[in-house]
Amino acid sequence: MTKVDQTLMLAAEGLEQRILGSHRADRLSLRADFSKALSRLRASGARVPMRMVRLDQMLSEEAAEDMFDNMPV
Repeated sequence: MTKVDQTLMLAAEGLEQRILGSHRADRLSLRADFSKALSRLRASGARVPMRMVRLDQMLSEEAAEDMFDNMPV
C-alpha cells in the first residue's frame, strides 16, 4: 500500500469511527464525505474493506428511508 493509499485509508477509517459513534442524523450528514473517501480509495487502486462497503450501503439505505419518511402524505 502506497503512502497515498495509507493516507486515504486513515481518512476513511476516521470517518467510519465517527459514523459508528454517531446518532442517525449525524451519520447521515457524514454520508457524502464517507462515500467520497471510498471513491478516492477505489480510484487509487486500493481495496476497500467489506465492512466499509456495508457501512456505505447502510447509510444509503438510511438516507432513502429518511427521504421517504419526510414526504407529505
